[in-house]
Amino acid sequence: MRALISRDLPAKALDTVRAVAEVSVWPHNRPPTAQELVEHAADADGILCLLTDRIDDALLSALPKLRIVSQMAVGVDNIDLQACANHGVAVGNTPGVLTDTTADLAVALLLATARRVCEGERFLRAGEWTTWSPMLLAGAEVHGATIGIVGMGRIGFEVARRAAGFKMRIVYTSRSPKPDAERLFGAERRSLSELLAESDFVSVHTPLSSETTGLIGAAELAAMKPSAILINTARGAVVSQRALYDALKNGRISAAGLDVFEREPIPMDDPLLTLPNVVMLPHIGSATVATRTRMAQIAADNLAAGLQGLPMPHPVALPVRMRAQ
Repeated sequence: MRALISRDLPAKALDTVRAVAEVSVWPHNRPPTAQELVEHAADADGILCLLTDRIDDALLSALPKLRIVSQMAVGVDNIDLQACANHGVAVGNTPGVLTDTTADLAVALLLATARRVCEGERFLRAGEWTTWSPMLLAGAEVHGATIGIVGMGRIGFEVARRAAGFKMRIVYTSRSPKPDAERLFGAERRSLSELLAESDFVSVHTPLSSETTGLIGAAELAAMKPSAILINTARGAVVSQRALYDALKNGRISAAGLDVFEREPIPMDDPLLTLPNVVMLPHIGSATVATRTRMAQIAADNLAAGLQGLPMPHPVALPVRMRAQ
């Protein structure tokens, strides 16, 4: 059996796959193009991929031998699950392992944005700190403020846990009530419009789907308080980036903290980069050594199991296979 791993991984994870298959590792630090992915996986039985790799019907049609796709991420919006079902390709992911790490970063972005940490550092380094004054870089209060959590899944729940430590009032949106969050943190379920109107901070934690693409657009941003701050550590396309730029530039909201973007890496001519009231990070929500190492190992375990015909430890549920027309 043969396997392609689309980026270099820790040695232990690589050894896990090498124990059951001949392994080819994509040799570059950039993601492969669609054509390069086809060429390097030409005889592969399995692929261990990243969010930057598009797994779609065209790729699967070009790789008839492929039967396992193991994603080193929780979200699978880069994978056409229906196409995988139609081609008989099993899919695995890495749920749970990055929950706390990503929740930590969401709170770090919230604090950095509210307290103008990056602005302050730039101010100091530029030699502009010549005296102290009472309102110098005064930011937003965090403790006691209202945080709106859009999507009370695993990560949203852990953000709520951390917010409770700051004595924040917590409101949330979810398809169904979350009694544990309500009992433990006093969280209150709201419609999206109610949440946006009430919240001092809005933290996005919904997965990307056809229903959530552009969920936060111009109308939603206009419904927020002018003093409110938006945090997004979910997926860039959940928030309309153009609408966000307009809202930030025109003072319809106060600031934003972003770890994800509609296009990644963000182009250097993106207008968001011109604004001082945005804290931006290069999609590092799960980027601790421990978490990324565990993610790589889980992805490797999924791939190795699938290649041996065993159930993957963390499979993704696929839609019903569609008959060929």
